[in-house]
Formats: sequence, structure tokens, C-alpha cells
Amino acid sequence: MPVPSRRSLAPVVAALLALAGAGAAHPAVARAAGHAGGGVTPLDDSLFGRSGKLRARIVSRSRSPLAIPILERLFGDSAIAVPGVYTIEDSATGNPFSFITLRPFEDKARGRVGAYRVGNWPAEKRRRIRSEAYSNPEGFIEVTPDNQDTPVSDHFRLRDFLTHDQQDVWPKFLVLRDELVDKLELVIDDLEAHGTHVARLAVMSGFRTPQYNANGVGRGRARDSRHQFGDAADVFVDNDGDGRMDDLNHDHHINTRDAKVILAAVERVEREHPELVGGAGTYRATRAHGPFLHIDVRGDRARWGRG
Repeated sequence: MPVPSRRSLAPVVAALLALAGAGAAHPAVARAAGHAGGGVTPLDDSLFGRSGKLRARIVSRSRSPLAIPILERLFGDSAIAVPGVYTIEDSATGNPFSFITLRPFEDKARGRVGAYRVGNWPAEKRRRIRSEAYSNPEGFIEVTPDNQDTPVSDHFRLRDFLTHDQQDVWPKFLVLRDELVDKLELVIDDLEAHGTHVARLAVMSGFRTPQYNANGVGRGRARDSRHQFGDAADVFVDNDGDGRMDDLNHDHHINTRDAKVILAAVERVEREHPELVGGAGTYRATRAHGPFLHIDVRGDRARWGRG
């Protein structure tokens, strides 16, 4: 499958602009319309991310003002209100691009969304939270057997970020932020640019429901873990597919020094994109897993390490 780029996706940008009729409605969209033939535009950042490799946008009224008119023009005025995955094909590359709308947080009742157990978020348990970043999620992505393989970027699919429990319960519900996926793609690009080939950046743990997260509190999981908010992932490079970190620094050992190769890429990405700043922590191998790096986009810098 061809690898999408901003230039190859430019026909999609132009088509979306024409379909949305939004060129005069928003200055950023108008500027994008003038550059739809290629290069970086504000709409590229809005739809395809800073990496240029996003293949889906999670649409909400508060976070996606530019995407909403496009979504409604393409799929109807009710699209923002009806949770689902709305996909179009890029005729230039054959690659899909999806708009994903959310099931409202208010649909959660007694710690469940439908039959899927999620538990309760920190803000539901106390009157005060440490910051806005710890507010309840706006809503949930409804993941089904049919849409779980929806690409959210060149390297990742919805199923990569699902909580690892309730295997037989469908639909499942997911909280995920575009910024996390974009940052992971930028980290892959940076590793490649600095000589580390990445065929697969494996997500060991993405979204964790509060219920699932609570099972590990006191055993390595934070009570207010960012994983509950859809902006964190524990990752490792696994090009050989053995389920463990590869020897990234070529010292013939697999340990946290390999995780620190990824950490160096995170540092460079955050310097170039301070709006994606967040936490990064190295974790050593155990009997259950190899070493890995935690990455998040919480909005302020945090660093920690084990091993």
C-alpha cells in the first residue's frame, strides 16, 4: 500500500474544502485552499496531523471545529450526533481517511457503557481534580469487530489502543486522542531519521478503563494514570515480531538502554513540537514483558525511569 504524504493527500484536502464549502468560513481553511496543491497547510495539521500520517480524526464539538463542517457536508448534518466511523477513500492513493464521532460520556451508567465495564474516572469520585487534563473524557469511540481495524494513522489501528480485558464483549469503548497518535508517528519518523529502523512500534498498553487500571494500582500503575484519558501509550520497537523490545543500540542486550533510544526521539520531537509535551518513562523488563517506554501528551513535561 502506498505511504500517504501531505502531497499525495492534497487532492483529498482540495475535495474536502470544496465539499465543505468552508473556505470563506474560517481563515485557516481559506489559507489551506490556496495551498491545496502541496506543502504544509493549516488544514493539513487539522486533518492529517503534524506528522502528515494521521488517517483518521476523532471529531468532537469542543476539539474539532474545522472537521465538523467537512463531516456534516460529506455525511449529513446528523453525523456529529450519531457515533460511528465515517470513511472516505483518497482517489489518488486508495487509502482511506476516517472521521470518528463519539458516544457521549453521559451514556455511561453504573460504571458501564452498554455491556462494557469501564468504571469511574477520578473526577467522578472527587470534587476537585489536579488540572483540566484530569477532567472526564468527552466521549467514547465505539469499537466493533467490523471497525476495529480502522487505520488511525500509517502505523496504528483502533484495536492497537483497546483495553486488554473483556475479550468477548462487543462493542468495546475507547478513549483516544489524535495528539497521542500524531506524537507516536513523529517519534517513528525521528527514529528513522537517526538510523533506527521501525517497521513496528508495538503498543503494549494504550487506553485503560478506570476499572482495568485500578487492578494494577500499587503494582506499577498510577491511580490517576494518563492511560485512562486516552493520551498515553506504553510502546516498544518490535521489528522481528517476537513481542519484545529489539536491540536498538546494538549492544547485544535487551534492556532499558534500548528504551532510552526511543526516549531520545521523544525529547527531540518535544523540542520541535512543544505543544505535544508530556510524560515519558522507561521501564525495565519483567517476566511478563520486555523493557518499554511510556509516552503521553498530558501537556506538561514529566520524566521518570526504572532500571
